[in-house]
Amino acid sequence: MKVYRGLDELPSRGVETAVTIGNFDGVHRGHLKVIDKLRDQALRKDALPAAITFDPHPQKLFRGEAPPALVSQERKLELMDEAGIERVLILKFDRKLSLVEPEDFIEQVLVKEMKAKAVVVGTAFRFGHKARGDVTMLRTYGRRLGFSFEGVRLAKLGGKSVSSTEVRHAIAHGDVEWAARALGRPHAIGGRIVKGKKRGKGLGFPTANLAPEPGICLPGIGIYAGRVIVEGEKMTAALSVGTSPTFGEGHPLSIEAHILDFDGDLYGIQVQFEFLRHLRGEKTFDSPEALSAQIERDVALTRELIR
Repeated sequence: MKVYRGLDELPSRGVETAVTIGNFDGVHRGHLKVIDKLRDQALRKDALPAAITFDPHPQKLFRGEAPPALVSQERKLELMDEAGIERVLILKFDRKLSLVEPEDFIEQVLVKEMKAKAVVVGTAFRFGHKARGDVTMLRTYGRRLGFSFEGVRLAKLGGKSVSSTEVRHAIAHGDVEWAARALGRPHAIGGRIVKGKKRGKGLGFPTANLAPEPGICLPGIGIYAGRVIVEGEKMTAALSVGTSPTFGEGHPLSIEAHILDFDGDLYGIQVQFEFLRHLRGEKTFDSPEALSAQIERDVALTRELIR
């Protein structure tokens, strides 16, 4: 897959493409449904399956803050490559781009620069200045300018739309099981292992403390069963996202893992925490001993659930 970071990086003699457009955060099953249709169109048109995406997320400009990312930019590109996209154009989303009229985006970007012979997007897709562009405009301009158009309805799962917004909401509320089904894989957060307060070791359950990548979507406060991934090796772990209320108030949020049957040293290592099952909410215990007894039960349940 070739990645171009701006229109000026596109080759002057580009090939014809079938194009989809969006943020593609998470590259979830909804996105994959669109990409599958895109690949079909690319095959019919003898064109290259391509995608246009944006950096930063448009909400960064409009609301001053981007939503928590489901995956890093690097991981997003890997997932798009795995899905069969062969060319990605990353456009810097700034004020200048936000003021481009949708008609101009179609003519200058899709047709002139990308040489689009087919365009495939979700039916709710909006684009251009004041979000005037929609599927009706794309269909109309396609007839006029010589590209086919297909709108793909949102995928549904468990009565909910499979969208990045719904996946973020599920993860933030601890529903990592639904999120995994929507993503097509467990939600994972990457980062480096750093030194913690060593409270877990004092309780008989030493933990690895994660400093997550900035801006990533964190699971809601609670205890989870999952895995820690180190250089491709997956190790079963009881995971905690919380503030250690048993030891008083005012503690910053920490993300920790007790890795089952492991006594190695991971300090400074880049790892991933993979969240598979929500076990319980965070609780305040009367004593460290009571907390230790609960952790023992959490670990036993994790061992039972994750094999």
